[in-house]
Amino acid sequence: MENTLSTETKYSSDVHYLKVNGKEFFIIGTAHISQNSADLVHEVISNEKPDVVCVELDTQRYKALSEKKKWEELDLKQLIKEKQLSTLLINILLASYQKKLGEKLGVKPGVELLEATKVAKEFDIPIELIDRDVRITLKRAWNSMGFWQKMKLMTVGLASVFEEEEISEEKLDEIKQKDVLNEMMSEMGKQMPVLKKVLIDERDSYLMQKMKEVEANKIVAVVGAGHVNGILELLKSDKEQNLEKIEVIPPPSNMVKIIGYGVPAIIIASLFYIGFTKGADVAGDNAIFWILANGIPSALGTVFALAHPFTIISAFLAAPITSLTPVIGAGYVTAFVQVYFQPPKVKEFESVTQDVSHWKKWWENRLLKVLLVFILSGLGSALGTYVGAYKIITDLF
Repeated sequence: MENTLSTETKYSSDVHYLKVNGKEFFIIGTAHISQNSADLVHEVISNEKPDVVCVELDTQRYKALSEKKKWEELDLKQLIKEKQLSTLLINILLASYQKKLGEKLGVKPGVELLEATKVAKEFDIPIELIDRDVRITLKRAWNSMGFWQKMKLMTVGLASVFEEEEISEEKLDEIKQKDVLNEMMSEMGKQMPVLKKVLIDERDSYLMQKMKEVEANKIVAVVGAGHVNGILELLKSDKEQNLEKIEVIPPPSNMVKIIGYGVPAIIIASLFYIGFTKGADVAGDNAIFWILANGIPSALGTVFALAHPFTIISAFLAAPITSLTPVIGAGYVTAFVQVYFQPPKVKEFESVTQDVSHWKKWWENRLLKVLLVFILSGLGSALGTYVGAYKIITDLF
């Protein structure tokens, strides 16, 4: 197997050359908010005129970037039914972070990826979208984390969005040399290795394998700078990657299942036991306490979110029931009701990545309000579950 890793004499150090089994790969490491990267992509594709241009995009992200209709095409009700509001929130936070940096640099996020597809079309070169479906990536990342890791991710993500730190010229120059999104993911990966594994390492394998499977002799691949080293190492090793394994959404862990089904079983069994040993009146009092302990905090969460009155009522009624089933949480019930009675407007979908970084907008933008209702009613229900369970279990003795 032949390999040469650098084309510095012809292009910048961001372009890497590798020849594997007769195939030539020109791998361009880009920053997703850099005009310099876009110019470099144009230069390499124009000069090399490869057989295929591979781009670090999946169909969903390509459509979002090229048609500029990412958020307004969301089917919120379907997302709620599929229990994907958590991944939607992560997506919005990441998009907002990129957009904020892009505005400081005067460049739209993803400009170099779109430039790759534009130049390829100009020269009638086939385009291959080689990234894993972003929905699978986010689902795998979310399902791979424990409860406290999820809370930590949300905290870090929100902190980065609301941070108003001024960026110096030196910092801007440093950012221009990096794939900002992957850089942020790498930093988070130091504290949460499972996140880096899913968002970076798995995608290195996915991108490399998709590049290898392309039927062409000369390939230009445009990927984030954070993926370059991983792709080069995998290409040099020439090992086949099993993509099916990393396209599967991992099921909840056994511990999550045990807790999900175990807690409701314990609560229900405890109520029956109290009724049998201490009488129906005591069991009834505990049941009422359970309803109030779950319903009131969940409803208060929706009140704080300034939700629709029917959403508040649904929180009070749903929380005591959803807390006894692992199938659905109170947050999803209240979010669905909120969307039904106060559906977000098109302009609110369009402005969500900008509005998310302003606290006040969370109560004004209807899409963000749905997420606020989801979060606060869910937290209220979780608090009520612990309080109610403690009361019922202590009454056993």
